Order: sequence, then C-alpha cells, then structure tokens
Amino acid sequence: MVRTFLHGTLLSAALALAGPALAQEAALLSVDGPDGSRSYDLPALQALGEAQIRTSTVWTEGVHGFTGVPLARILADAGIATGPGSTGEVSATAINDYAISIPLAEIGPDVPLVAYLMDDREMSVRDKGPLWIVYPYDADRQYQTEVIYSRSIWQLNRLSTAPVP
Repeated sequence: MVRTFLHGTLLSAALALAGPALAQEAALLSVDGPDGSRSYDLPALQALGEAQIRTSTVWTEGVHGFTGVPLARILADAGIATGPGSTGEVSATAINDYAISIPLAEIGPDVPLVAYLMDDREMSVRDKGPLWIVYPYDADRQYQTEVIYSRSIWQLNRLSTAPVP
C-alpha cells in the first residue's frame, strides 16, 4: 500500500513538473456554473478568442506580454453572466487549493485575462502556470490595489459559482 501511494505521489509530482507539453493533453480548467460543469484544454480556451495584455507585475521583473482569454468569455461560455448588474461571485481555485472570489459585477468584457502564455511561451507550474488571472496593472491605478493583486491567482485550475438566493 505504501508503495502504491508513493508511486502515485511521485507520478503526480512528475506530471505537475513536466510542464505545458503534458498539460495540453488534459483539461487545464474546469468551470462549474448553472449549466453544469465544463472542462477546457488549451485548444478549447484558444477557441474562445485570444486577447493580450502587456504589463509589469509585482511578482515578475520587467514588462511581459500575456496572452489568454478574458475571464468574462470563459464564464459566458459556461452560462455565467458578468459585468454591471450581475450578482454573485466566481470562486477561482489554484492547483494547491488556494482560492479567491471575484464579484461577477466587477468582471469586464476584456479584464481580467486568464493567461496561458507569458512572452509567447506556455507557463509551467513553477512559473505560475499553466493559467494565471492577470490584470493590466500598468494601465490604471485601479489595477494596483491589494484587492486586485489578491485576485491575480496563478496555477488556476477551477472556477465555480454558487447559486444566488
């Protein structure tokens, strides 16, 4: 039993560290919403339409180009309304189960971005990937707050909403 546990643990660790090449074969993101659960691999995310943000971050040095899908598009595809007048929150959870909440009313059509590339390269788990919620921090002071920084979750792998009473 210990051997099976260790084998499974080592295999899981190896797959997590293997990087983006293996990640493309499996779902990168699961979304639970009113229309049920959906899973997205990289091609499915790319099919939702690509967007870019060029910005510096408090976690990296210099300015970087981020490519991904606006969070609003992913949520809309899963039947979740965003933007002014929307009620409720989306919970974003990372591989290590770290979770944050973002009010649906505060998600714009283009911001934030669920990035899958940084400087035209896939991000490994060690480099905050494979998915990272990114805001255009340099574009406006409204994106330079502790609240926004706390919503910039990396190693993102799950999104979910709770029904609003």
